Amino acid sequence: MQTHITDSFRNTPEGEVAERILRNCVHCGFCLATCPTYQILGNELDSPRGRIYLIKQVLEGATPTAKTQLHLDRCLTCRNCETTCPSGVEYGKLLDIGRHIVEEKVGRSASETATRTALKTGLGTPLLFNSALKLGQGVRGLMPRFLKSRIPAAEAAGDWPQPRHARRMLVLQGCVQPGLKPNINTATARVLDRIGISLLAAAAAGCCGALAHHLNDTDDGLAAARRNIDAWIPHLDAGVEAIVMTASGCGVMVKDYGWLLRDDPAYADKAARISAATRDISEVLIVERAALSALNLPPSAKKIAYHPPCTLQHGQKLSGGVEVLLTDAGFELTPVAEKHLCCGSAGTYSILQPDIANQLKARKLGHLQAGAPELIVTANIGCLTHLQSGSAVPVRHWVELLDEVLAGH
Repeated sequence: MQTHITDSFRNTPEGEVAERILRNCVHCGFCLATCPTYQILGNELDSPRGRIYLIKQVLEGATPTAKTQLHLDRCLTCRNCETTCPSGVEYGKLLDIGRHIVEEKVGRSASETATRTALKTGLGTPLLFNSALKLGQGVRGLMPRFLKSRIPAAEAAGDWPQPRHARRMLVLQGCVQPGLKPNINTATARVLDRIGISLLAAAAAGCCGALAHHLNDTDDGLAAARRNIDAWIPHLDAGVEAIVMTASGCGVMVKDYGWLLRDDPAYADKAARISAATRDISEVLIVERAALSALNLPPSAKKIAYHPPCTLQHGQKLSGGVEVLLTDAGFELTPVAEKHLCCGSAGTYSILQPDIANQLKARKLGHLQAGAPELIVTANIGCLTHLQSGSAVPVRHWVELLDEVLAGH
């Protein structure tokens, strides 16, 4: 794609990256077939190719409008288009740049700003979120059905094994996951403990920064990244093997720390080191597959449907690992159509764009439930809670099932 970037952007870091990405796009349109918002809305401006044109026009001097912002806002950032693209266009990076520029030029209304600030603060601050969640859970039984579906019942976390192994790994606790589904991280700790790895959490680490980053608050997102890097580097220096992610949405963000902080002289090297050490729990267990097999797991009779989150299959380019591990554990995986398409969760997207998100959720649940599974499993807390809000079939994190099989051994 030919570009004529204006002087105000041409010699900036953002402008140089954007121009490189734009020149890789060949207008082929393959991305339209796998874009969830284009599937729902049928408007090319709500497809990757259309959004690329909008961003290109802004970089070439066009004045963005609220309509430009709306089409960029409607993107789920699922990055399915990156998996589809034959030219390797890094659409996610271009979208971040475009959204940031349009945000600065168009701004937000007072109500939009307040909503986004509340989401970033409320969801990204565990103390605030957990307090509100406990209050909601306390009166859940009195709520109307549509509200009750959005507030899960309180769950027990189970026991976290005491550190006892020479091999150690860190885990990111996350923002909302410990409150909504506290058993996910403890189940991960128990699974790793059984194969000789102690899982630790760094108390000073907090939100990965994805919430702020995708709400166009770049400064807060990078501040979260720097805080986590400072919390984790001493552990890596002390011999911790990896930083384990049990929420794929957090995983894709932390793996991008090296890119996001590449121009920060104080953090560039440390950020690259953190990104290189970050592993989804499925990556860790695929490497340790022999150790799991040595436990001689009894086969499970459960029939399950697996939803691979976009942040795992498109963002981190990890496909097939979870299915292998579940099959090894004896689960029967039902066929699921359109595995590549987003469920509509996408962080805060289901709150900010509920109509599109709910259509995608219904479409996804139709495919997941087609094989009559006993359970639906996934690898990201956002997908889990979004799908559960519309499903009579229980939705869980896949590592919890593996933990239960091991516990019954």
